[in-house]
Amino acid sequence: MNGDASLWRRWVLNPILQQLTQGATPHKIAQAIAFGLTLGIFPIIGSTTLLTLIVGIPMKLNQSVLQIFKTIAYPLQWFLVLGFYRTGETLYGAPHLTLSIPNMIERFFAEPGLFFRDYGMTSIYGITVWSLVAPLLIAVLYFGTRPLIQGLSEQLTRRRHATP
Repeated sequence: MNGDASLWRRWVLNPILQQLTQGATPHKIAQAIAFGLTLGIFPIIGSTTLLTLIVGIPMKLNQSVLQIFKTIAYPLQWFLVLGFYRTGETLYGAPHLTLSIPNMIERFFAEPGLFFRDYGMTSIYGITVWSLVAPLLIAVLYFGTRPLIQGLSEQLTRRRHATP
């Protein structure tokens, strides 16, 4: 447990505290956390780094925090991708394609055109479901983390004023 706590502190808590001491607001950090986790589960494996840059730069989201939480979401992305695809196929009334990662990788490298023809629509179905879930997830994460980040910020302010 101590090792887990120390990893959490080193890779998550300390970067957030560092951003707060450098002037980032709790609002912007909570936004970056919410968008990082939500974009991190986008149902196209390998696309999230570019996606976080495309969304994060114009929104002026804290890139450090955004990338940390996008990375934290990575295992969840693998867990959810099939659910997004299956729910999308059901939503669109499309047949369920066989989705085996090793077979898909093999097909991609053997015949990329055929791969995109067969799996392209399934990807669109998954993206549709993610797009329906994403706004609610962003709101829940933002409003859930903002008070926590605000508390950290206030704690930092008290420490600074208490130190001679």
